[in-house]
Amino acid sequence: MHITEQDTLLFIGDSITDAGRDRSDSASLGNGYVREIAQTLRARRGPGPGPTVINKGLNGNRVYDLASRWTADVIDHRPTTVTVKIGVNDTWRRYDQGLLSPVDEFEACLGSLLADTARLLSARLVVITPFLLPVSSEQREWFEDLSPRTDAVLRAALAHEAQVVRADLEMSRAAEERETAELAPDGVHPTPLGHRLIADAWFAEVDPAADPHPGA
Repeated sequence: MHITEQDTLLFIGDSITDAGRDRSDSASLGNGYVREIAQTLRARRGPGPGPTVINKGLNGNRVYDLASRWTADVIDHRPTTVTVKIGVNDTWRRYDQGLLSPVDEFEACLGSLLADTARLLSARLVVITPFLLPVSSEQREWFEDLSPRTDAVLRAALAHEAQVVRADLEMSRAAEERETAELAPDGVHPTPLGHRLIADAWFAEVDPAADPHPGA
């Protein structure tokens, strides 16, 4: 499906989506993959204004935080495409704060958000999988929680006909050729290169006919 200038693309998630955006400025897109996507769309647009891009990422969010603000931050904006990236904090908080997010409850919550969005907006749904590039032995233990959570994201996406951007696979493949510090120094938060890889993976899934690097 080709993105047009009539589309409104809304992105919601945790700090990877937030990427330092100015929350007092509704037009701020942060410095991450959302901005990369918006810049690519602007570079390839014709004489028109291009699609509207909205960033509603908030650092530290778990899936339950998304649920508490979904109406105001998603539904009320009437987007035509909604991209959700969530899950790593649901895992992280287990290990640094002992705050549990049972996978079945996580899946049910995410599935409910996707179902409500499809029902209320008839919006195109996109889900980006959580990823981790471990930088310590302790972080490698997170996969005990994150791997089944990623499976839950995939099941929820399939159940609600959402397209899936496999950031976990994309970042893992990149880590076979590059140092983790080039991609996500703390294992979670991407560098500019890491964000560009996520943006490219998003285009490959959502608008595969488009050149993600126009003019390059």
